[in-house]
Amino acid sequence: MAEKKEKLFDMFPPVTTEEWMAKINVDLKGADFQKKLVWRTNEGFNVQPFYRAEDLEKLTHLGTLPGEFPYVRGTRTNNDWLIRQDITEGETPAEVNAAARHAIDRGVDSIGLHVCKELDAERLQTLLKDIDLRKVEVNFCCCPGHAVEVAKVVVDYLKARGLENDFRGSISFDPFKRLLKHGLAFPKDMVALAKELIETLKDVPGVRCLTVDSFMLCNAGAFITQELGYALAWGAQWLTTLTNAGLCAGEVAKRIKFNMGISSNYFMEIAKFRAGRMLWAEIVKAYEPKAAECCCSKMKVHAVTSQFNQTIFDPNVNMLRSMTETMSAALAGVDSIETLPFDLQFKNPDEFSERIARNQQIMLREESHLNKVVDPAGGSYYIETLTASIAEVAWKLFNEVIEKGGFLAELEKGEIQKAVNESGVKRHLDIARRKEILLGTNQYPNINEFMLDKIEKQGCQCCCTKGEAQDGAVEMLHFDRGASQFEQLRLDTERSGKRPKVFMLTIGNLAMRLARAQFSGNFFGCAGYEIIDNNGFPTVQEGIDAAMEAKADIVVLCSSDDEYAEYAPEAFKALAGRAEFVVAGAPACMEELKAQGINDFIHVRVNVLDTLAAFNAKLLK
Repeated sequence: MAEKKEKLFDMFPPVTTEEWMAKINVDLKGADFQKKLVWRTNEGFNVQPFYRAEDLEKLTHLGTLPGEFPYVRGTRTNNDWLIRQDITEGETPAEVNAAARHAIDRGVDSIGLHVCKELDAERLQTLLKDIDLRKVEVNFCCCPGHAVEVAKVVVDYLKARGLENDFRGSISFDPFKRLLKHGLAFPKDMVALAKELIETLKDVPGVRCLTVDSFMLCNAGAFITQELGYALAWGAQWLTTLTNAGLCAGEVAKRIKFNMGISSNYFMEIAKFRAGRMLWAEIVKAYEPKAAECCCSKMKVHAVTSQFNQTIFDPNVNMLRSMTETMSAALAGVDSIETLPFDLQFKNPDEFSERIARNQQIMLREESHLNKVVDPAGGSYYIETLTASIAEVAWKLFNEVIEKGGFLAELEKGEIQKAVNESGVKRHLDIARRKEILLGTNQYPNINEFMLDKIEKQGCQCCCTKGEAQDGAVEMLHFDRGASQFEQLRLDTERSGKRPKVFMLTIGNLAMRLARAQFSGNFFGCAGYEIIDNNGFPTVQEGIDAAMEAKADIVVLCSSDDEYAEYAPEAFKALAGRAEFVVAGAPACMEELKAQGINDFIHVRVNVLDTLAAFNAKLLK
């Protein structure tokens, strides 16, 4: 008889939630639990500091396996996602083909080809030369008015080679993009083109053609629940429009592809994709597809890392951002991922940056083996609760859109664009106040970095509005990256030919002066100013003399709150207007100091962007 083994942790008695809360409240020493530890998200719900098994009892989406309806745990029983790279280099089809084969030889198994010119059989043959279409997914990105013509050429090519049942990929047909990007309606008959496109592709089951490009919402600063809620409404618009036009729901659903963004909100992005699969399955089910089309409710998701949080300054940090984004999408079980090059915002990506982008995914797949584990988040108290919370808020937004007439109706009124732009403004304000951190931009900047000469200007490559009037346009999405306003400050500093000097007049309490000098250097470094730090001065006058010798443009007094009542008036008087005077902190004597003419104070509650813009206006004349 086998010896009975003692269960792990049997020696520890169970601890109730009430006991945990009692201990937390003791440690908080009277501070408010809700204010100190509960995270109030932009997504419309609160996140608790800890979760327990009992939190899962109220969740209704648990109890299924990967590959089972409603697919919250994944649409597959494996996690073999595809590594995608869009080919943007090369002028001729032969050059594009060479770049595609180069990427495939180095680990890519999904490519995106931008087809802006007319596509014929000869051109397509050159583009796809020596590419094994049984192993590599091919996605054709084109303007919606060209999608049918592209599809006809592709189908003829595949049939001639007996590949119609082996090919997998997509042909983008997104007539909604013009309203989102330009505020203009698609000028052609969307329904007729969509029906013709699906008919053209009837013998090639592996092609998705009705796109939901919600990554655009992510790049415009949308909150996670907004992107998901609007994406679901977008997909439902395809189902409603085309089933009303006589197509069956299953055939439409099997042609829809979701191209979604990935923000840096790691755990919440994992939950977003899980919630999205679950909600989409229920939406498709409501359209009552035929029994033979039971798999049509599986959400096909391509994920692309965010551009909203990419930065020009300290661009290597973009690799860290895109790595966590890629990881969250991989763990969430998406079908394919595109990791954007870290230098995308200021130059044409080169071989090095594209290789790094590819290798980020290869490392996660081949070295970290994330493709070997299906839904590792399953059962996590935290992520399962996030999944339910995101699903609830996104579902509410989805229903609001449907009740107002649907996704297209709201686009035509500009309401969706307006809502996303408002979120973008909120996030820009949070970045300006450092409530949202962009490392290297609004926090801990590399003050000796200069980027003006490294920026390569790139124009919009979209051809969907070429030669057309803009009359009657509704509101369009604003694609202002989170870092753009801070970057403008630094670039203005570089363009001016002047680099203001910020002198730290450190005096008094050792700990406080060092902490405030560090804070102040970080603060003014965000505008690209030269920072002159000091160990400390025995007297205010010696500090002012040293500042003048250094030809300082700004003198920042760094000391403790208690000492400012004495040091600040003395320093302000000694400086005598020869440089801008700033007090680091928000001391109790602030109003008294303001009465003496001292007006500039920097601390954690100020708007960093506005403050620096005001100094730029004074100093860069």
